[in-house]
Amino acid sequence: MVGLLYDCLGNPLGAVRLTFEKALASSSADPSKFDGKDWGVVDLFRDFLYDQASLSQVPILNSNSLRWIQPNTLVRFRGMIQDMLGNEIYVGAYKDGSIWRTNKYADVSQSPICSSSEMRFWERRILYCVPVSFPPSFPVPGRGSWIESSSEAAAANQNRIGASQQREKRPREDEMTIDDMSLPRENGHASQSSQPRNVTEGSFPSFDAVPCSDSHISCLVKIYDTPESELKLNDVFEFVGVLTFDQESTVDNDCSDELSGSSEDMLVHLPSNKVPCLHCLVHRKLAIHDFICETISSEFVLPLNPTVFPWTLQPKSLTIKETREAILRHLTALLGNDDVAAHFMLLHLLSRVHARVESVAVGKLSLNLTCFSKENVSLFGNRLGLAIQNLIPFTHSIPLTVDYLNTASLAPRKDYETNRLITGVLQLAEGSHLTVDETQLREGMLNSVGVENARLLKNLMEFQKVEYDFKFYKMEMAADIQVLILSEGKSNILPADLVVPLRPSSASSSEILTEEALESWRWYLATLRSLPHTIVPEMQKIVEDDLVAARQADRSLGSQDFSRWLTMGRLMSISFGETSLSLEHWQMVKELERLRTERLK
Repeated sequence: MVGLLYDCLGNPLGAVRLTFEKALASSSADPSKFDGKDWGVVDLFRDFLYDQASLSQVPILNSNSLRWIQPNTLVRFRGMIQDMLGNEIYVGAYKDGSIWRTNKYADVSQSPICSSSEMRFWERRILYCVPVSFPPSFPVPGRGSWIESSSEAAAANQNRIGASQQREKRPREDEMTIDDMSLPRENGHASQSSQPRNVTEGSFPSFDAVPCSDSHISCLVKIYDTPESELKLNDVFEFVGVLTFDQESTVDNDCSDELSGSSEDMLVHLPSNKVPCLHCLVHRKLAIHDFICETISSEFVLPLNPTVFPWTLQPKSLTIKETREAILRHLTALLGNDDVAAHFMLLHLLSRVHARVESVAVGKLSLNLTCFSKENVSLFGNRLGLAIQNLIPFTHSIPLTVDYLNTASLAPRKDYETNRLITGVLQLAEGSHLTVDETQLREGMLNSVGVENARLLKNLMEFQKVEYDFKFYKMEMAADIQVLILSEGKSNILPADLVVPLRPSSASSSEILTEEALESWRWYLATLRSLPHTIVPEMQKIVEDDLVAARQADRSLGSQDFSRWLTMGRLMSISFGETSLSLEHWQMVKELERLRTERLK
């Protein structure tokens, strides 16, 4: 009988220990060979989670589940990497008598490490992650109510399953060899003292219960054996790992001095609010389509394997062309029956940065809708904003006024007193949509903060980069954020790729949306924006000839205009679900550009 050591859900550390013992037996009993390397743990849990389709059994970590999830059991957490707290040195392996044991994926040990004369020090990274369901005032924009309600319902259901399974599988106290140990300091010592832990002495904070009024929690995530290039600031991940949680955690003061210098100074200052810690076993980066998939009904065929490309999802009853026509009708009605503006809006919502050539973010298509006034922005602007929230998981909006520019904290900045990265408004997850309402902007004086904020917004618009302030130097971080500007005239602060004057002919919209329609549109936008795209040689020659002719007719056209046309051609193709530019779609782009130019005159 295999027993509890193979229980990946209720006793993951037992599985870690077993794989360590097996690997050690086949490596001449030298744990040094495992420094920074996986010895089969990741494959074991990937097989359990994905090949055996057990991911849904793993409880989701939130403020409600934190009250009943047992320490040292398997949990998952979805969040954006808001800060990287550096690396931590810990005792990865140590000798207990004549037996080597491991402390990997845990803040605990099977026996007092102080009694061991042989230890192996390893390294792990520490991330501070914020949940993707924060309200809009937080760095990760709030998911739409459709995402929030679906996600919360799924989490509640899965957490009920997880609670039941963990109660059934929880080992008896006399059988526990790992799970019942007290929480050590980050230097790897086992905790035996009854004195409370002191954060200022370099230990991690103990875990207080989250207030009932707060439905979301942040999380410290410890990462093992993963290249730094795989995890970047602002990326959204699903982390699956071992939860360490102990409201009565203590430190071993007798053992604290021996290894007190083994942790980096940056780990002394952690978040003021005490957060749970997850030792990550498996992680995967999430894209917009992952959130869309949670909300769609049985009308769609879903992949069981998360590695399946998103565009393999197919609605049973709708074609791409029918879905495109439906969402265009909806956008046209929202914009007062302005069909031209609706077409540009669709291309904008499908845009993303798919490559970078030097300083150019290829694929971006920012949009400036003009001819708004105080009166009609409350109608058309609010309608459009609500529609975007219903279609895209991550949305955010800012009112561009002189007072806002002079006071807002747009850029993330480093606080060296707490050694934390203080988030800014522009620290947004990849694939976010940002709406800037410039209709309230009036004459006024910008102070130094306002001038800097205007520069930051312009930099985001032109280069899709956000500047982070590290006090002694500044660093630009790549971004992928769709930016929409609503203004009376052409924005002089934010130079958009496309300026489209709005020409509404009607103020009413009687369209009644069904949930099925919204599901198909969400799937459409999330899926098609990830399609690859090429231009065959025959079409490339046609495009080149058209660009040369356009340049001869209008000498004011430059490389930026031609780049925008090519981007529009790509987006027009994928809006029909096609991965290669056709002559028909290229002609549609030229006609749209002709109509837009006429409006600008």
